[in-house]
Amino acid sequence: MSWTTQADLRAQVQRLWERGDLLRATVTDAVAWPLRLNLKLPSASDLSDRFEAVREWVRVIADTPQVRIEWRERNHRVQGMQRLPAAVWIDTLQDALAFIGKVRQARRFAALWQQTAAAQPALRAWLSRRPIQALELADRWERLLAVVGWLQAHPRPAVYLRQVGALGVDSKFIEAHRGVLTELLDLALPPEDIEHDATGVAQFTRRFGLLDKPVRIRFRLLDPALPSLPGCAGLPDIELDAASFATLALPVDRVFITENETNFLAFPPAAHAIVVFGAGHGWNALARASWLHRCRLHYWGDIDTHGFDILDKLRGYFPHAASFLMDRETLLAHRLHWGEEPGPARHDLSRLTPEETAVYDDLRFDRHQARLRLEQEHVGFGWLCERLARIPSGPLVAPPPRS
Repeated sequence: MSWTTQADLRAQVQRLWERGDLLRATVTDAVAWPLRLNLKLPSASDLSDRFEAVREWVRVIADTPQVRIEWRERNHRVQGMQRLPAAVWIDTLQDALAFIGKVRQARRFAALWQQTAAAQPALRAWLSRRPIQALELADRWERLLAVVGWLQAHPRPAVYLRQVGALGVDSKFIEAHRGVLTELLDLALPPEDIEHDATGVAQFTRRFGLLDKPVRIRFRLLDPALPSLPGCAGLPDIELDAASFATLALPVDRVFITENETNFLAFPPAAHAIVVFGAGHGWNALARASWLHRCRLHYWGDIDTHGFDILDKLRGYFPHAASFLMDRETLLAHRLHWGEEPGPARHDLSRLTPEETAVYDDLRFDRHQARLRLEQEHVGFGWLCERLARIPSGPLVAPPPRS
């Protein structure tokens, strides 16, 4: 039977709720009343062939609460004059809310609206745009407003999240709600108090002038002849904040970057060289170290599409960076260690060399096998040492131009 049921009518109203239309209607004219619902009726043949089923359907529709039925008389050639529903209407917002059992939730949203209108009227636009999400945040809304108010009173405060003095708020609360707070603060703060280039939840603190824990850079001196840093004599594994790393004046001309900690710890000795662990913090931190631009940079990542994507991004900061052990010969020599890359990239990369592009294309177009990946820790140590010995030492002829 394809006739409209009570469940179908309720589903139509439920969709209005899920789109936020009914919540918006509690505080605006988002919905025009009365509201006509879609109604699929029995046909003339149904009246002939399924008369008792039609009568039962009419009874059920007539018993539907919170709706107004518009009736029509139909003279059927077999059954005679019949009174059937022609249209179903919901006359008011309250009827619609009661029909789907959302009266209490709508009252709570109306209370949020009034609270926001009094404390932060600019945020009513957010409530109107995301009413369902607002309702889900109802028990935290007062604290969210407190954070917004505190940052209005203390624009770009240059303090850590732990130091934000909003009532009832701690740093974990702010960290857990950075996404919604970004949207709220973008509406509530003047443009000059927002660093618009800092996007995404990871850039929340920078966007609104708060302090974040300093990025730390971990590296090893690969040449025992290099002078030790003060207080670090005999320590092969050193970690500095990015600002301190940027001020170093190490007498090195080669810098290797590897994503794998075991490779970092086991990297062989090399003259006038250091090895840096990972880019989990992105390349911004390394880019602050201007002295790296006079060094030969060698990036060693996994031979997979994301490894080449990271290399491509590195070249956005260091155009002269070279790949290391990410070539076709290395890939084919380690066939026994091939694995599978989850979610490989498929987009073009503009900063790769022709040789690197050829390997990247083999990977993204599955020319060897689907989702091929060679993780860097599977490259043989002897292979690493032999290739490392081929890399020339000495400074670059001239510092490359910065992009």
